[in-house]
Amino acid sequence: MKYLLYIFFLATISCNNQSKKIDKSVIETNNDIVLKHQIDNSKHYTKKDTVYINTEIGETLKFAKEEFNQIIGKHPEFFEKYPNNPDQLYFNDNDREEFGSEVGQDTYYALYAYFLKQRNGIDKYAQQRKKLIELYSNVNSLFGQIQYGGTYFGHQAMRILGYAEYSIYLLPKEKNEIQKTYDITEQKKLYIKSLRQLIEDESKIDFNTLGKEKEERNKNLNRIVDEIDKLISDNFYLSRTQEFHYGHYEYY
Repeated sequence: MKYLLYIFFLATISCNNQSKKIDKSVIETNNDIVLKHQIDNSKHYTKKDTVYINTEIGETLKFAKEEFNQIIGKHPEFFEKYPNNPDQLYFNDNDREEFGSEVGQDTYYALYAYFLKQRNGIDKYAQQRKKLIELYSNVNSLFGQIQYGGTYFGHQAMRILGYAEYSIYLLPKEKNEIQKTYDITEQKKLYIKSLRQLIEDESKIDFNTLGKEKEERNKNLNRIVDEIDKLISDNFYLSRTQEFHYGHYEYY
């Protein structure tokens, strides 16, 4: 009997110790969250009364000084040494408060692009940025027309700025950083062919347009593919276009 009581006593101590360990880990996690919001980003604060952010798609965002600085203070992820992609950051507990709506998400991605662009180099990669935005916009337009529109495609127009800027961050900055130096001609042909095949297959089940109207619709869709074909000039643009396509446009 004494032996059984002794075992029970040890088990009780073990459980209590385990509880203490769990509580400690929770405290540490909470401390990490607190520390995240205690990072001093004041060096990024603006002194201007109003901040205007002119985007590559012709949209201008406007922020009052206090609002802009509050965003900087609350979102240290915009200034991380090694940026994550905007989707990962947004859905890591940043999809709330001022960024909780669809328009709020658009703004978050535009701000992400704004801050990362300054680190990447605004003028240095202007040409590459323009090409990526055009590529992603064409992919978005292609699927938007195939699906006969929708709010998602409209919101993507602004979010593409974030996706493009993250791709600039991933862009090999020196020639010796490029590992894939082979000819991409055949891979590119297959990808472009797959887009044209998609148009043909979708046309077979599309009864919203008929006859000559459908023929014209398919021609317009293939013109978008022509633009994508022209813009993909090397393995980097091919890979980033495919990643954007397969990561954001999936329908059954």
